[in-house]
Amino acid sequence: MQLSDTERQRLTAILAQYDQHPEVQRMREFIQHGDVTTYQHCKNVVLVSFWLNRRFHLGADETSLAVGAFLHDFYLYDWHKRSSFRGLRRLFEMHGFAHPGSACVNAERCFAITRKEQNIISSHMWPLTFRHVPTCREAVIVCLADKYCAVLESMFQRTRVADTDVAENEW
Repeated sequence: MQLSDTERQRLTAILAQYDQHPEVQRMREFIQHGDVTTYQHCKNVVLVSFWLNRRFHLGADETSLAVGAFLHDFYLYDWHKRSSFRGLRRLFEMHGFAHPGSACVNAERCFAITRKEQNIISSHMWPLTFRHVPTCREAVIVCLADKYCAVLESMFQRTRVADTDVAENEW
């Protein structure tokens, strides 16, 4: 999935203030899938979401789409080291259920995110998080892009959805 230079510049402009935040940079410390960091995974989801919106003329708000996609896994812990659940009571505390809420709380704490961006972040694991339904086209796009990226990253370690020749700090 290739983005044009103009599209990459647009993403850079939208996400510069978020990307430079020290808490966002902490996402580089955590592994998401395979050996892809949470930071790189979020960038991959941004790129796929942006590409889908542009190529299929979905008409999503590009700023909300990019911000929500970039912060959708802004939970800041190593989910591989969390203890496994014991019993049905703890089921909803498992990472898959709980991390969208943690990411949304962190995003609200660090940035003035919109309600739409909150919905994108909190509903990106739907239908697993069945009570948090995507209510806008941006949230649906990110939900689909996240699953696509997760499959690629899990099946093909070191796979970047983005072009392999793009530097880590570029979009």
